[in-house]
Amino acid sequence: MSVTVAPVGTDTDLTAFIRLPYDLYRDDPLWVAPLERERRSFLDPARNPYHRVATVRLFLARRRDTVVGRIAAIVDPRYNERHGPDRGLIGLFECVDDPEAAAALFDTADDWLAAQGMKRTFGPLGFTTNDECGVQISGFDQPHIVMIPRNRPYYPQLFSVCGFEKAKDLVSYAIPIPDGGEPPAEYREAADRVLATPGLTVRPMDPQRTETDMETVRKLYNETFTHSYGSVPVDEAQFGYMMKKLRPLLRPGFLQIAEMHGEPVAFLLCLPDAHQALHAARGRLTTLGLPVGLIRAARAVRRIDRVRFAAMGVAREHRSRGLAAALVTQAQRAAFRLGYTEISYSWVLEDNHASRRHGEALGGVHTQTHRLYERATAAP
Repeated sequence: MSVTVAPVGTDTDLTAFIRLPYDLYRDDPLWVAPLERERRSFLDPARNPYHRVATVRLFLARRRDTVVGRIAAIVDPRYNERHGPDRGLIGLFECVDDPEAAAALFDTADDWLAAQGMKRTFGPLGFTTNDECGVQISGFDQPHIVMIPRNRPYYPQLFSVCGFEKAKDLVSYAIPIPDGGEPPAEYREAADRVLATPGLTVRPMDPQRTETDMETVRKLYNETFTHSYGSVPVDEAQFGYMMKKLRPLLRPGFLQIAEMHGEPVAFLLCLPDAHQALHAARGRLTTLGLPVGLIRAARAVRRIDRVRFAAMGVAREHRSRGLAAALVTQAQRAAFRLGYTEISYSWVLEDNHASRRHGEALGGVHTQTHRLYERATAAP
């Protein structure tokens, strides 16, 4: 039976697109199901402002009436302005272990991207590097961390046999928080010297001015990630959408802001690993109208003991000051005070040697690798 690929065009198609992973990972005890209502919001142009600045097409692959794969093809003008005018994006890829189905999905996405003038295909991403991105290629025995993708071990082979080549690897570290919450002595001493710099303040988010501090982070993110691999700027609407989802996870000590003579120059954003609680919800907060998943998740929140260091940026003119060590140290101390025992230092570009040294100096163990791929699109 041949594979057919068609655009998502009906509510039934969209539901099939969203629910495919629930079937693919049903027997994977480590996979954490996303909340279905969050996925619907993410894909809804009326609710997710990303769709105002980029064009997204969703496709489903079927054998007869059985859905066997899905993919999103994306043209993001901001990405093209920053990283090249002819690079199209793919994302949200899921597929059974079937090279024919994968090839049909990739080729369909390529054809659509080529028709938009794209000559290279890059991904997979959620939509951007601010979402889940990459294909997991190692560490399948490790926990499924919040906002870090998990996929079947055969996925890298599907990309390879379909002509994709490695673009970049993303690495993750697990860092145990020792008793007392202090980093290793050499690292701590270096951080404390930085914290004693005249005019420097490293402070947690102020609960009385959360909105102001979050806008500071947005501006710092756009400034400090201008040249970061694959990044795109985030406007106020998109940042507000992202923060609405993340706000329930925010803790004052998990947003650290560095100021030099009152001017914000660096930040570190951490997130409790909500996957430890969402695993109990199994993708739905309600079942037959009853808050079964919500109750399970609420109980599991008390067992969250892992925090993810999700984003850190330092203004270019201040990168020689050692601010990263100061931010990391203060965040680790905050995590310890709140009862967390482990840090997921993720993800880090494979060639970002400065960031990787921080993870290793803190006693981190390299636990997972995710890979971004690219290939030439078909001719238009």
